[in-house]
Amino acid sequence: MKRKLLLSILAMVPALFLPLAAAGQLMHDRETAPAEKTAPAQKYEIFAGYGYTSVNNVNQSRHGLEGVEISVTRDWGRYFGITADGGFYEHSVGTPAIENSTLKPTIQTVLVGPVLHANLSRHFDGYFHVLLGGEHIGGVSAYPDVSFAGGFGVGVDYKVRSRFSIRVGGDDIASSFVAPRYAPGSGNACTTTSNCSPHERRSSRAGVGVVYKF
Repeated sequence: MKRKLLLSILAMVPALFLPLAAAGQLMHDRETAPAEKTAPAQKYEIFAGYGYTSVNNVNQSRHGLEGVEISVTRDWGRYFGITADGGFYEHSVGTPAIENSTLKPTIQTVLVGPVLHANLSRHFDGYFHVLLGGEHIGGVSAYPDVSFAGGFGVGVDYKVRSRFSIRVGGDDIASSFVAPRYAPGSGNACTTTSNCSPHERRSSRAGVGVVYKF
């Protein structure tokens, strides 16, 4: 009888420690298992590409100008960001850039403003931004040298990779310059008081290029 009781007690000992061993093994597996990697948040994006702008802010201008557009965006979350945008347009599309003149204008813009993002589909994202800043016209006698400028634009990004996209966008940018009238017999100068007063000029621009997010 005592022998059976002793054997029963000895048989219970492993059974008591089995759950503890299993729990310890489970904790060990959790500690040694590699943590799941999550994709790092992409807070910045850089855009660079080809740009085109009309030259409506220069009197009697024809054709347009082409050059380079670049921008840097800081995003807060998926839908909102701040964009710093620069455009440098120096090459005439068509000759001459101004009718009845050998002068060739150039345009440089530096603009900053908020941007809103929207996911359109698996591969396409859209954006809308409002930009304010300054615009400079070179190559012609325009006043002031740098005018206040601003406008809005929209565009679409096609996602090629998680960090790379192809962007197509367009903007409507307004500025205010006193530019001479390039007309025969005008002497390359404004001829009336109204012509010498700054007034709003709106120029359309378009760009296509590559976006890198990091």
